[in-house]
Amino acid sequence: MIPFAEFKQNITRRHFFAQGSHVLGTAALASLAGSARPSLAAESDKGQLPPNLQHFAGKAKHVIYLHMVGGPPQMDLFDYKPAMNEYYDKDLPESVRMGQRLTTMTSGQARFPIAPSKFKFAQHGECGMWLSELLPWKAKMADEMCFIRSMNTEAINHEPAITYIQTGNQITGRPCLGAWASYGLGSLNEDLPTFVVLVARPSNTEQVQAISARLWQSGYLPGKHAGVSFRSAGDPILYINNPPGVSSDVRRKTLDGLAALNQLNYQQVGDPETHTRIEQYELAFRMQSSVPELTDFSQETEATLGLYGDMVQKPGTFANTMLLARRMVERGVRFVQVYHNNWDTHANVAGRLPDQCRDVDQPCYGLVQDLKQRGLLDETLIIWGGEFGRTIYSQGGLSKENYGRDHHPRCFTMWMAGGGIKGGTIYGETDDFSYNITKDPVHLRDWHATILHLLGFDHERLTVRHQGLDQRLTGVEPAKVIKELLA
Repeated sequence: MIPFAEFKQNITRRHFFAQGSHVLGTAALASLAGSARPSLAAESDKGQLPPNLQHFAGKAKHVIYLHMVGGPPQMDLFDYKPAMNEYYDKDLPESVRMGQRLTTMTSGQARFPIAPSKFKFAQHGECGMWLSELLPWKAKMADEMCFIRSMNTEAINHEPAITYIQTGNQITGRPCLGAWASYGLGSLNEDLPTFVVLVARPSNTEQVQAISARLWQSGYLPGKHAGVSFRSAGDPILYINNPPGVSSDVRRKTLDGLAALNQLNYQQVGDPETHTRIEQYELAFRMQSSVPELTDFSQETEATLGLYGDMVQKPGTFANTMLLARRMVERGVRFVQVYHNNWDTHANVAGRLPDQCRDVDQPCYGLVQDLKQRGLLDETLIIWGGEFGRTIYSQGGLSKENYGRDHHPRCFTMWMAGGGIKGGTIYGETDDFSYNITKDPVHLRDWHATILHLLGFDHERLTVRHQGLDQRLTGVEPAKVIKELLA
């Protein structure tokens, strides 16, 4: 809660009028600070929002966002640069770098030797997309995917970069994309969360990045829009089962008592988050029935399981997470955020990248095909990518068979499918070094605006009044919907 709002709620009436100095100052500050309540629609006494705040009919009703934590190397997967074979071990020209910022991990290197990709590429589909040999399953569905090769950001280190792509700002504390979707679209299933977070375990754990709940927080939106994290081992959610000796009737009576106490607290203090707490207790009670059914794969056919690969029934794997994501969307979950770690390839690209691609390649194919055959792909937007790209020059030692790559924010590749996206689209171009964008740049703000458009929102009008400003995901700088990506 905003400190000033908390102060206003906790100060007693007698104390307020006894301190005359508060009167004019409070009134003036309130006029400057504005209201923290949403500007799109008035909330009820319980802090409830209307079920849907769309500005127009969106193509996508659900989102499955697959974030590859660390930053996949675009030139080893999607951004084919054959000219680099002639530059092997030559220094990156200053005319290409143009003084751009480097991380402290390579800024002290005496040289910046070019490391051409060791992996073979081939064109696939009618769109002719060049894809690495590490992605044979994606090669089968190239015409169902939209590739953006000109993504760019200002953030060059993991913490600000992942925060930026998730929340639209490099500083923490803002609502993430999933929270905005929950806020704007509302729930389709009162027995499951609107926004769910899954963290898949990579098979290779050579260099994982720290991630935490700050990435799926609701920020200044009501707390009920924060992501609910499902665990990859044990009970999907802590305390989903009653303790020994506690029956459902006892749990029901306990929650009724807590609700009554919370309601008394709300009447005294007036904090709308009190009702969020009541709602979350009730949701947790309903989830005791819905979650076990959700996570039970016993009714899935062998053909469906086979789509996702051999690891689909091993909890916590990316394949297992993809099938779970499909089941969530099928049951009305609006936004599923999936994190897959260990893409921070500062070294040993040859050893680590094949493992990473084996983890995700077939399960991504399986997810797209499974949604498609169930008639859900057209209304489900799938997003895949990291927080930035990698450098064409090598970090550390270089050989033709192995190398490392540093962070690179100036250009990277993401792909999307389903949910109103135009399949077979290849958008944006980079120079021969995959270092600078030469055509159709897509900033994170444009990308966020496009996603919101697919969900039925004008990004300039999906706002919340907070600290005197109409806050929005895309911020105050210009952003545009990339119409060429839309079906």
